[in-house]
Amino acid sequence: MHFLGHSTIRMRLGGHVVLSDPVLTATVGGLRRVIPPPDPRLWRDAELVLISHLHGDHLHLPSLRLLDPGVRIVVPHGAGEWLRHKGFRAVTELGVGERIEHGGLTVTGVRAVHSGHRWGPRCTAGPDAPALGHLLEADGERIYLAGDTDLYPEMAELAPVHTAALPVWGWGPNLGPGHLDPERAARAAELLRARCAVPVHWGTLAVPLLARTARMRRLLVDPPRRFAAAVAEAGLRTRVLLTEPGAEVAG
Repeated sequence: MHFLGHSTIRMRLGGHVVLSDPVLTATVGGLRRVIPPPDPRLWRDAELVLISHLHGDHLHLPSLRLLDPGVRIVVPHGAGEWLRHKGFRAVTELGVGERIEHGGLTVTGVRAVHSGHRWGPRCTAGPDAPALGHLLEADGERIYLAGDTDLYPEMAELAPVHTAALPVWGWGPNLGPGHLDPERAARAAELLRARCAVPVHWGTLAVPLLARTARMRRLLVDPPRRFAAAVAEAGLRTRVLLTEPGAEVAG
């Protein structure tokens, strides 16, 4: 498993290379990467792409266009036609509680508490599809990719998981609704009974001018460390695999 930045994870599971929410370029709309883009050797061989929701920092069309044209892209139910109109051929839709098989890998769509509209929760025009998390199962392992979500009690129904990729912040100085902060992410790790947790959704994207402020510089570094401290303070058995953006997860 590699944490490529923001919510982008590359993993090999069930004999397949999976990429989540690929953000692979130097800019994402008005946001700029504060770290270099990931090495193409880490995403060129992707066979399956999992999209958690339609926001531009998770379904990033320029990044998807860098991938092999035939790569299978799994999107929330209701978003397939929109993405096909953008020129992508191998699109599969997935809803909460639904499963797909990809060789020896099973992917189940699970609930996420987050706006699914492409342009945000207050918009009514444009593509809209419920946000998802993903539960991946293969080789006797269960891996939970949260995408973007707030805490909800039914996370406990997914337990136990071997590894949980949990968002611990975002790209701005504040978090809006539908996100986990480090302390709620620690509670999520507890509900999931996660053996390991990889903090994601931090340290990658920022508004250029804000990135120079002292508060934003701290927020590009501190959230996963606050998460690790909250896990330790709660006495959880979860092992926090704190991985810098762009690095291999050392499990």
